[in-house]
Amino acid sequence: MPATSKDYGVFEKHESGVRYYCRAYPALFERAAGTYLTDVDGRTWLDFLSGAGSLNYGHNHPALKDALCRYIAKDGVVSSLDLFTTAKRDFLQALNEIVLAPGGLFHRCQFCGPTGTNAVEAAVKLARKVTGRREVVAFTGSYHGMTAGSMALSDLLEDEYVTRDDVTIMPFDGTAGAVGDTGPLRRLLGDRGSGRTLPAAFIVEPVQGEGGVNAASRRWMEELSALAREMGALLIVDEIQSGCGRTGEFFAFQQYGIAPDLVCVSKSISGMGLPMSIVLIGPELDRWRPGEHSGTFRGFAYAFVTGAEALRFFWRKETFREEMTARSKQLGEALRSLASRYPGSIRTVRRTGLMAGIVTAGPAHAAAVRQGCWRRGLIVETCGRDGEVVKLLPPLTITRGEMAEGMDILDEVFGGRSEASASGRAGIGSMAETADGLAPEAAVRR
Repeated sequence: MPATSKDYGVFEKHESGVRYYCRAYPALFERAAGTYLTDVDGRTWLDFLSGAGSLNYGHNHPALKDALCRYIAKDGVVSSLDLFTTAKRDFLQALNEIVLAPGGLFHRCQFCGPTGTNAVEAAVKLARKVTGRREVVAFTGSYHGMTAGSMALSDLLEDEYVTRDDVTIMPFDGTAGAVGDTGPLRRLLGDRGSGRTLPAAFIVEPVQGEGGVNAASRRWMEELSALAREMGALLIVDEIQSGCGRTGEFFAFQQYGIAPDLVCVSKSISGMGLPMSIVLIGPELDRWRPGEHSGTFRGFAYAFVTGAEALRFFWRKETFREEMTARSKQLGEALRSLASRYPGSIRTVRRTGLMAGIVTAGPAHAAAVRQGCWRRGLIVETCGRDGEVVKLLPPLTITRGEMAEGMDILDEVFGGRSEASASGRAGIGSMAETADGLAPEAAVRR
């Protein structure tokens, strides 16, 4: 008997209660292509979640899928620890020739464990080794991962498991003092006394994803970079969600004119959603001893294959950049229109490239928007300290028509129009309805 989208018993019985996204998006998904997800009953959703930013090129892009299938068909190496393989060679060459060298970046590439938090742990460990110091400065609204060290650096994670020994949380741009001014940060650090307490590193997201799509100003990032140099500390830039073209340039920090010492990269670096994370290391800082930081799955060749193909297929084409810019402009115009028409529901909108946040009247409102979008065929997420921001991460490959379709759904939701009145979509209520228990509490973090 074929499965249906209501067959959730196996998950309730056998999967841990820690599961998160499935509670907000209750469907049994079976296929995914481009910007769309499809369940076993044939229902489709526009995906503006994009695997939390790990699917910048959409689902199962044909060029990436074909490259991986060819590699598998010839019995290519799958897992190689850190052995030399043709797949790793091709990825390193593509990364350097297409992204790093043209950007004036001469960093070395450290392959870490398979997720972004592994890159953060490696970067902090290396910063402490290089400087001989312990303390790391992170920022309000930050989110860097779910392992112990990364959790300590994540201001959004506040629970009994987080201990912040050797970590100081400082105000992010605009949260204390004038926007673009690192004066409050300098004063706070200056009050700490002797050089013995100087930090090993500052770690910052140029654009905070989970924190609510907060983008630092150019002046603040420039001053932070200068402050790190003055203190002999390393500047670690977390590009796990903002990287790989999400904000326009390949890396968000490139828009600020700074040169980080260490760059953490994951999510969409593999191109197709396969696990992969790296740290880009300034060559003079690559002081690891062989095997000093390791991981079994740091040589996952399938991710190398699709990652290299994504760089070659997309980032060598000026037309890709032009289309991405056009879709970014389309998104910005649509968001400004929404904000002007629904001022009671939308406090402000934030956008950089194809990464956007709609700040709503509060967490309950944002949860209702997410649910209303889900019912109409659009997947969006909430973020921010209290879950008050609706986050949009459409694929960079989205078409004009798909973007318009998604924004039309948001218009219907914020306008309070029932699903039944929406053209081509069946409905069961309006945005005035609150969450019905399917969604988790807004404050829960991934």
